[in-house]
Amino acid sequence: MNLRYFHINEFDSPDLPGSGEEMKSSTLKMLDTARHLAKVPFSINSGFRTKKHNKKVGGKSDSSHLYGFAVDISCTDSMSRFKILRALVDVGFTRIGIGKGFIHVDNDPNKPQEVVWNYY
Repeated sequence: MNLRYFHINEFDSPDLPGSGEEMKSSTLKMLDTARHLAKVPFSINSGFRTKKHNKKVGGKSDSSHLYGFAVDISCTDSMSRFKILRALVDVGFTRIGIGKGFIHVDNDPNKPQEVVWNYY
């Protein structure tokens, strides 16, 4: 897959080099387009996760990260958060979680759509 703003290894689970290849192409295409629209860098905190790493970081047992549908984007200021959120919605993401210092986004078709939640 040819991405304009990301390298596939940015999505690797820390315990499995090369696992970024497990990311869904639909997720990566939407994310790449959102990055273009937002005009601010997206630093990926978490992409694909192995079950072991997901457990280590306290992820849910059915986390969309396990299936390559989810990413967490680092975000610590309100202006960037707005630009990133607007771009994510504009490209069609309908599952967004907002945490202290990050935005979770996924396009997992097996989960409820048009939802926004927070982690704090």
